[in-house]
Amino acid sequence: MIAHPESPGPLAGRRVLVIEDEYFLADDIVRALTALGARIVGPYGNLDEATDVVDRDVAIDAAILDINLKDQMVFPLARVLRSRYVPLVFTSGYDRTSIAPEFQDVRLWGKPLDIKALASELTGMIKVR
Repeated sequence: MIAHPESPGPLAGRRVLVIEDEYFLADDIVRALTALGARIVGPYGNLDEATDVVDRDVAIDAAILDINLKDQMVFPLARVLRSRYVPLVFTSGYDRTSIAPEFQDVRLWGKPLDIKALASELTGMIKVR
């Protein structure tokens, strides 16, 4: 599913993959990014669904990935996104020790999220690309 932006903004036309298994948090992230003009890919709360979408080679400009989705770690999908040079950030209620060593350089946003700050950072990451 791809949600279309409500208005032009700093993320206008950019596709952001949102993977989050907490419904209300996913909804908040989607609303914040859509308000900035992003086109949302997702949100997905299931690793298999998200992997299917990424495997279809859908255009993705950035990704927000919850580390743990119903007891499945998101790292295999993060590897695929990284191999495609997609900027990504992790979200989690866990601390940095839960992140695989190869992803220690990826920004971790702790829950509860500061969604406005997260959206701002994501905007900067995409513009750098």
